[in-house]
Amino acid sequence: MKVEFAPINIPLKRRIQTVAVLQWIFSFLLLAEFCCGFFVILILGNFWFLAVLYLLWLYLDWETPCTGGRRSQWVRSWTVWKYFREYFPIHLIKTSDLNPNHNYLLGFHPHGVLVAGAFGNFCTGPSFQNLFPGLTPYLHIMPIWFGCPFFREYIMSAGMVSASKESVSYVLNKEGGGHASIIVIGGAEESLNAHPGSLTLNILKRKGFIKMALKHGAHLVPVFSFGENELFKQVANPKGSWLRNVQEKLQKIMGFALPLFHARGVFQYSFGLIPYRQPIHTVVGSPIPVKRNLNPTTEEIEQLHALYLQKLRKLFEEHKRNYGIPEHKTLIFE
Repeated sequence: MKVEFAPINIPLKRRIQTVAVLQWIFSFLLLAEFCCGFFVILILGNFWFLAVLYLLWLYLDWETPCTGGRRSQWVRSWTVWKYFREYFPIHLIKTSDLNPNHNYLLGFHPHGVLVAGAFGNFCTGPSFQNLFPGLTPYLHIMPIWFGCPFFREYIMSAGMVSASKESVSYVLNKEGGGHASIIVIGGAEESLNAHPGSLTLNILKRKGFIKMALKHGAHLVPVFSFGENELFKQVANPKGSWLRNVQEKLQKIMGFALPLFHARGVFQYSFGLIPYRQPIHTVVGSPIPVKRNLNPTTEEIEQLHALYLQKLRKLFEEHKRNYGIPEHKTLIFE
């Protein structure tokens, strides 16, 4: 394989952007394991009493990820996130006002490999608050991450909360409106489809978010992130292949998927785990009004789900030309 090295005269700003993305990759892939290892060292070492104190704190604070989390505007405003967003770059596109007197459930599509668009737009910087004043975003992620010592504090500070039913209900049940739950509808399973050019969404069987919106009267908002699947390449894993079967079995056991992805490196463009510099345009659609219904029937859930799919497809079709999607390409719902 011929290795393509980066030019020596690259501007310093681009180098800083690459370093910012590198630390994000480390945070996403290794920081949780590092924090768990550090905790074990504390237990086994001379500072075991610090581990005991943290365990007490963990016991007292266990429900926080399900009760709105503990965000830090300081962490969300770190300069490193500015360079992170500029690397791709990441853009948030508004198509309609969202009245802050309501609560909203935003369905984010597609998952991609590492959900860069969702993190960049909803956990860092002022873009969301500037475009949708009066709304507070909560990015819901898998509950397992909030069991990692120290790591849980870091991700909560960025505005991430648990994806459990209790957590989503807590956000959507807040009086007075002004709160937005962001859920990556396709989940970990969809990351296995995150190949460049892929437009396959795992959504036909995903109806829990519809029921949740009905129970709380939260307006539904489809969100499509153009470019999300272009950041990495994956080892070929078509459905039915031995690799895909192994990945799906591991996903069921562990709760998260393990896509075998690769892209570029820090000083060369041929291999590595740094994502490609591909623009991400996260388009927030128009809200679908939802009336509160504490006991929705199966038919009512199906009807709202069908309407959501229709609005999501419409959002994609209206904007795909702006972001290089060929006219004949369309979304595939599975």
